[in-house]
Amino acid sequence: MTDTTVTTLVAATGREPAPEPASGSRGPRRKARTRAAKEPRRKITWDRIWAQRVLLAMAVPLLMYQILFKYVPVYGWAIAFQDYKPGRGSIWNQEWVGFENFVDLFTGVNGERFRRVVINTVGQSVLTLVVGTLGAIVLALLLNEVKNAPFKRIMQNITYMPHFLSWVIVASLASVALSLPSSGGFINQALMAVGLVQEPVLFLTEPNHFWGIVAGTSLWKELGWNTILYLAAITAIDPSLYEAAEVDGAGRYRKMWNITLPGIRPTIVVLLIINAGWILSTNFELPYFLGNGLISERAETIDVFVLRYGYQLGNYDLAVVAGIFKTIVAIILVGSANLAAKRLNQETLV
Repeated sequence: MTDTTVTTLVAATGREPAPEPASGSRGPRRKARTRAAKEPRRKITWDRIWAQRVLLAMAVPLLMYQILFKYVPVYGWAIAFQDYKPGRGSIWNQEWVGFENFVDLFTGVNGERFRRVVINTVGQSVLTLVVGTLGAIVLALLLNEVKNAPFKRIMQNITYMPHFLSWVIVASLASVALSLPSSGGFINQALMAVGLVQEPVLFLTEPNHFWGIVAGTSLWKELGWNTILYLAAITAIDPSLYEAAEVDGAGRYRKMWNITLPGIRPTIVVLLIINAGWILSTNFELPYFLGNGLISERAETIDVFVLRYGYQLGNYDLAVVAGIFKTIVAIILVGSANLAAKRLNQETLV
């Protein structure tokens, strides 16, 4: 840029133009983009397939599992469009009724009950997801700050162990913990000891407590296990960032807020996108084993509804409609969460 041009720009805008970058001083992103554009894309050839035959052979069992148990049963969706009766023979010998089952499930005599179980499912899933995610992140941050290695391993083992208990056992433990003090309900004992309540609370007979019971029980069981990915993401953060922040006078909490949390943000976003697809597939065992007639209006979920009203009463077609509804909603939620993350320039699945 000549001196005459600079003088003209200064007179017109009142400020000097930014200096031009020196030749060959392009940024790393532009260099990487240029390098990637120049490199030819490697084609999949039989030589490459043969060279990776061991890895491909290891993937075959998992691929077969997905095909047999995830894709082959999809043909059973035809039941949703039929008045299905097992005694009529095969699935293709049934009476076709079009979308009559869909209308019956959403707006018919079962519509009000199904809408209620959808609300229960979403409420329990969202509360469990929020509490579980926040708890796992906080625990990962705290464990990362522990400098005593033996104590850290002991704490990790203690928090991991409940994950290996079956949900049936966990539901039994939760039932005992929430019972009356005379039956071993230590939660009521603790609440009465600190003066928060004057008399025992019948947790499993009051509908408004059930969502919190599900979220708290799931948090206790999966808290330690959910921290594994966050701890792994923390270990991938460059240690020099902490050293530079410490030189600048940053304290422990400031380093967690400005370095650790931004460093694991891609992991948090990806896990939230994945979990979005499970919003309507909340835990089945807790609502089934802890629920009862007194709290069914807040405890019954889609899976429990399908079991009790669908399979046990022989309404197979309505059960399949509920399953299709869950699948479609899951696809929409995952796609929407992935698109939102992409719009916000965050890590995405695809």
